[in-house]
Amino acid sequence: MIVMGNYRCLKCGKVVQVDLRYEKVRCPFCGNKVLVKVRPPVIKRLKAR
Repeated sequence: MIVMGNYRCLKCGKVVQVDLRYEKVRCPFCGNKVLVKVRPPVIKRLKAR
């Protein structure tokens, strides 16, 4: 089973698909180690109690 995730590089801003089975992850464009999880633009509405 291949587990993939979309991440954005903080240095170059490119969106990268990362295989989450590996511990060491780098941006293939600039080599930066800091990647941020891309979240979908969904607004969650919660009912207040």
